[in-house]
Amino acid sequence: MNKKFRIKWTAPAREDVSEIINYIDNTNSNYAEKVLCMIDKNVSKLDMNPERHRIVHELEKYGYFIYREIIIEYWRVIYRIENDIVYIMLVIDGRRNIEHILLNKILLRESVL
Repeated sequence: MNKKFRIKWTAPAREDVSEIINYIDNTNSNYAEKVLCMIDKNVSKLDMNPERHRIVHELEKYGYFIYREIIIEYWRVIYRIENDIVYIMLVIDGRRNIEHILLNKILLRESVL
């Protein structure tokens, strides 16, 4: 039987999702609802086998191998696994300068745990 993981959203990751949904909602509320559902659905699947997703390659080259990601359309959900908990660290738009954002946000948010 597979190990079951608990999913814990960090406050900054919740803020990321809220900002994304609010931004989309200004132009297309139906799409905003769809994006929120897609994020929730994909994150909820992390309770079983969260290791199946790839390591974040922008962080890997700096020696950070503990962060994985789910890609959902334009957005990247970055998370880490610690014991039986999957921490959702951030949700970012993949069309932006990812390396700079990841290094700044991950290093800052690591101190929150």
